[in-house]
Amino acid sequence: MRNSYSIIQLFRYSIIPLFLISCGQHYTPKPSSYYRIDFPEKEYRLYDSICPFTFQYPVYGEIVPVTSNVSEEHCWIDIDFPKYKGTIHLTYKEIDDNFDRFIEDNWGIIYKGLAQRAEAVEEHMVFDTESNVFGMIYDISGNAASHVQFFVTDSVNNFLRGSLYFMVRPNADSLAPVVAFFRKDVMRIVESIEWKK
Repeated sequence: MRNSYSIIQLFRYSIIPLFLISCGQHYTPKPSSYYRIDFPEKEYRLYDSICPFTFQYPVYGEIVPVTSNVSEEHCWIDIDFPKYKGTIHLTYKEIDDNFDRFIEDNWGIIYKGLAQRAEAVEEHMVFDTESNVFGMIYDISGNAASHVQFFVTDSVNNFLRGSLYFMVRPNADSLAPVVAFFRKDVMRIVESIEWKK
């Protein structure tokens, strides 16, 4: 009789309070979220230098000439966005019976390099006969290192390649608003390119 009484006491003093507590409000953790990002107003200025082209770039970007040993070429430019850990890399090449090689190299970077981690690559043709600017813009979805790439050319003398990178671990979901914001800047660069005579 004593054993059954102690079991009832144990039940009353431990199990019943636990049951009542669990029926009340309980804590549910909030799902993961991303930081809110404030973007500046869109405003552009002209880039004009010794390079054989001009273009418009955002005022919140900093022009940095590339001076590494890798680049023996002139007119390799980075447009840095330090607040967003982003960079638009521009590499210029003069065409001299090597146009096909430039196109193949570009194709290799997009479809052999970046596309391995990408979910899809969407191509958009650039065709501006008035400014003599032709090329392709690539939107790369998924967790690729770069989400926007492009090349433009006049098919005779000039070949300019560009890519948008962020110095963060690739995460398509968290980068989506930033990529969408800076894609407009890439488009402005492409649309405003003019070759010097």
